[in-house]
Amino acid sequence: MSKDQIISGNTILGIEFGSTRIKSVLIDRDHNVIASGSHEWENDYVDGIWTYSEESIMNGLKSSYADLKKDVMERYGVPLKKLSGMGISAMMHGYLPFDREMNLLVPFRTWRNTITGEAAEKLTEVFSFNMPQRWSLSHLYQAILNKEDHVKDIVFLTTLAGWIHYLLTGRKVLGVGDASGMMPIDPVTCDYDAGMVAAFDKLVSGKYPWTLKAILPQVLCAGQDAGTLTAEGAKLLDPEGDLEPGCPLCPPEGDAGTGMAATNSVRARTGNVSAGTSIFSMIVLEKPMSRVYPEIDIVTTPSGKPVGMVHCNSCTSEINAWVSLFREFADLMGCPTDVGDVFTKLFLKSREADKDCGGLVSFNYLAGEPVTGVAEGRPMFVRLPDAKMNLANFMRAQIYASMETLKYGMEIMNREHVAIDCVYGHGGLFKTEGVAQKDLAAAIHAPVTVMETAGEGGAWGIALLADYRVYRADGETLEDYLQNHVFSGMKQITVSPDPEDEKGFDLYMKRFVSCLPAQKAAGAEFRD
Repeated sequence: MSKDQIISGNTILGIEFGSTRIKSVLIDRDHNVIASGSHEWENDYVDGIWTYSEESIMNGLKSSYADLKKDVMERYGVPLKKLSGMGISAMMHGYLPFDREMNLLVPFRTWRNTITGEAAEKLTEVFSFNMPQRWSLSHLYQAILNKEDHVKDIVFLTTLAGWIHYLLTGRKVLGVGDASGMMPIDPVTCDYDAGMVAAFDKLVSGKYPWTLKAILPQVLCAGQDAGTLTAEGAKLLDPEGDLEPGCPLCPPEGDAGTGMAATNSVRARTGNVSAGTSIFSMIVLEKPMSRVYPEIDIVTTPSGKPVGMVHCNSCTSEINAWVSLFREFADLMGCPTDVGDVFTKLFLKSREADKDCGGLVSFNYLAGEPVTGVAEGRPMFVRLPDAKMNLANFMRAQIYASMETLKYGMEIMNREHVAIDCVYGHGGLFKTEGVAQKDLAAAIHAPVTVMETAGEGGAWGIALLADYRVYRADGETLEDYLQNHVFSGMKQITVSPDPEDEKGFDLYMKRFVSCLPAQKAAGAEFRD
């Protein structure tokens, strides 16, 4: 059946540019992944800027698709030639300014950079709206404050997903969820907030030959027409020339929006936590927050509903580093290990730990963390002199560390009495059943659900949004489409917070907060 759908062109392609992997998935009419491909990559730190080069972006796109195409051939013995739909997703935020010929004016400045503090603070004041450092408008205004020469030549400003979508379709558009990470969105109009656009133009009046609205992508909600794959786009994606142009694309989205789609958390009172290189929570708000909080970003679902977001720059990288160290020691002792088995055993071992980690505290800060006011991160491990230093406590401290900054921000929502019926966890942190899931429930004081599709991730999520673009019925909302056609009857496991786990994590957090001055000092004093 899958082979027949591939031959007839009844499959959907989703591609997501993650921070460490570009993943491509092909789904059938039952929304099952029937083939996949990937390309591993890493950001570079060049002249104080976290970036991916233009060459690595283009090569990664082609490599990921080629890997998918190879998988299709190996599984089904037929070439991938025709698609019924397609979607592009990528890391949100960042800075990608282009000139009139669509030349990139400066290297891509990613979400990971914490170099726009002055701009973010000023825009937050002008807008009376929290403007995080990683947002595109913060990057633009910081470039203006820095008097960077390229700003006068900007004709188009977009995100990574928006750029790839343009290359494939020729359309300068963006899904509302991704657009809400560029600048604030008015949920009534499903467009950039007109008052804030006017305030920004007034702020920079007379300095440049452009207005803000003129250089930003057109905002589209889920299901709207975002163009079709052009002949040039098909050739870019598949240089071998097998892929036919003409399939419709959904609005390009950010990884936050695809995470919501992939976890069916697009209704009010639901949310999701995506845990990979970074970690962030997305809670669909039933009512507005009582005031502006610098720790909480207000973005939107792919259909434009307001969402409270706590975004943290670091999550699993430090755990990965320690697991690598343990495996190196095992090799030294003549005991070769399987990486997946090591992760599973260490995660399960953490369940034997003291609820507060026995006096151990870990910081996984590979970059700055605006949520806790840390400008420049330094991974750090500290403990009380009489701490119970054992493997279980150490691993639980590492898992707590992956979500401690998220908890710091989520406690604000808890104090605001934000209604949360359930949060869906997805990403590599949740692969070992019942471990990180239980710790997250304790961290956020809410039930956490992990579905059998938790490992599919954002590429599957953007494929679902493309499926909605192609196959939805007239008037069918995204919320109803996902519930009725995709997630109905899907296997899932839900755990409620254990009161003793909550107490233990809260005690751990008191020690974590007390150590924040040491983390800040390390970032300021411990340098290359």
